[in-house]
Amino acid sequence: MDRLIRDFIEYLQVERGLSANTLVAYEGDLKKLSKYLREEQQIFGIEQCDKHLLSAYIYYLKKNRESPASIARQQASLRSFFKFLCQENRIQTDPTIYLETPKLAKKLPHVLNEEEIDRLLQTPNGLDPLALRDKAMLELIYATGMRVSELVNLKIGQVNMDLAYVRCMGKGSKERIIPVGDLAYESMQRYLAKGRPFLLKNPLEKSLFLNHHGRGMTRQGFWKIIKKRAQEASIDKEITPHTLRHSFATHLLAHGADLRSVQELLGHADIATTQIYTHLTGNRIKEIYQKSHPRA
Repeated sequence: MDRLIRDFIEYLQVERGLSANTLVAYEGDLKKLSKYLREEQQIFGIEQCDKHLLSAYIYYLKKNRESPASIARQQASLRSFFKFLCQENRIQTDPTIYLETPKLAKKLPHVLNEEEIDRLLQTPNGLDPLALRDKAMLELIYATGMRVSELVNLKIGQVNMDLAYVRCMGKGSKERIIPVGDLAYESMQRYLAKGRPFLLKNPLEKSLFLNHHGRGMTRQGFWKIIKKRAQEASIDKEITPHTLRHSFATHLLAHGADLRSVQELLGHADIATTQIYTHLTGNRIKEIYQKSHPRA
């Protein structure tokens, strides 16, 4: 089983180019199944794993109070794994085709309204290097909708200040080009001229955003910045770096952007992932309908 899991993870990495975090999640799910088969069922060969055992495993997860979302993710991992084994002729039939897919209630993402975004982005003020960095990071993530990992991993060479865009490496090492708006561009200019040079300690450091030690910013570091700035802006909502990505998408759609464009900007592989934001823009759609339909 362990060897099959290693082969599968290697396939996901090499053939499908999945991210390191995704690979860790797949491996963790499959090792959990392997442990269950070994310790609870005394089964060591994958060929013995049939629909009854997998159903028993799902029941075992429920009995151990795993969340519906966690169980759904693990079922997806099992489906991919056994499909791979069938393709490689390691097993004859796929036992996961009999598993029922759990229905999950869609959770709408938390977003900030435009007035709250304005307050948040105006909070870092002054010309000290850390304030310039915080301002540039907040403006850029809201202007581009980047994931926090994409933001903190940006290198100097990925920013084109002449043409006002960033080259972003997304999930699965897929690159996309994202334009940078005027306000974010101005904040970036100030940071690059009067912020980053004073934070830089090693001339060979390529990270765009630096912490006070002169090293590349981390996700945890930026999370702390957001918490601090949200408190200063008197925003009571629960806020994370992803909140700004959600707000970016919601505000674009509310102002008339088409779904396909927002999908490209966010780097979503499936437009169904982007469609969740349409649930948050109902008032805007109603307003457009009232203005545009001849019998509204």
